[in-house]
Amino acid sequence: MSEHHVIAMDGPAASGKSSVAGAIADRFGWVFVNTGNMYRAATLAALRAEVDVNDKAAVIAAVDEAEVGVAVVGGRSVVTLKGEAVEDELKDQSINLAVSHVAAVPEVREKLVAMQRDLLQEHSLVMEGRDIGTVVFPETPWKFYIDASEEVRASRRGLQGQADAVSERDRLDSTRKVAPLKAAADAVVIDSTELSLEQVVEEVLAILGARGLTVKE
Repeated sequence: MSEHHVIAMDGPAASGKSSVAGAIADRFGWVFVNTGNMYRAATLAALRAEVDVNDKAAVIAAVDEAEVGVAVVGGRSVVTLKGEAVEDELKDQSINLAVSHVAAVPEVREKLVAMQRDLLQEHSLVMEGRDIGTVVFPETPWKFYIDASEEVRASRRGLQGQADAVSERDRLDSTRKVAPLKAAADAVVIDSTELSLEQVVEEVLAILGARGLTVKE
């Protein structure tokens, strides 16, 4: 059994989960893993191969050919395609529009979930995503689901320079057959609609502390 630990941070697009997870990872000195970027890298692979993202067999072949990988650099996960770091390309609008389709392919999820689990062998993790507490690490006692109103999330996406419709992302992510977006039954749900990042971080830290996990000074 791994001696390392994981905090699961799930939630819909633009809920603030990535920012919260990164801040919590910094406080604990653990590795922050952005699993969304792993699915975005798989989507980039499909787009580079110019395949129809609704063609599951073609998507699987493109992802296999691209050799999606993940490394830990400076306490953060970094995704690669054939060893090439592609983080700077993952916010493109074409990826925003296609990622939910690629992420719904069971074989793609199986491949990436295995990579996510492997990271725990070497590191304690704060991992964000949509199925961390329900599928990837359902056994962790530290699960959070960060949410916010659709209006606030859409506004946040706009401030990030992104134009994808969060309502459509929500629909696709929550209705897919494999690992749909949802809060784990034992996750702590935090509505960040009217909270600052620091307020959410402090709430998470307080809950973790009450459950026996505290930052070591």
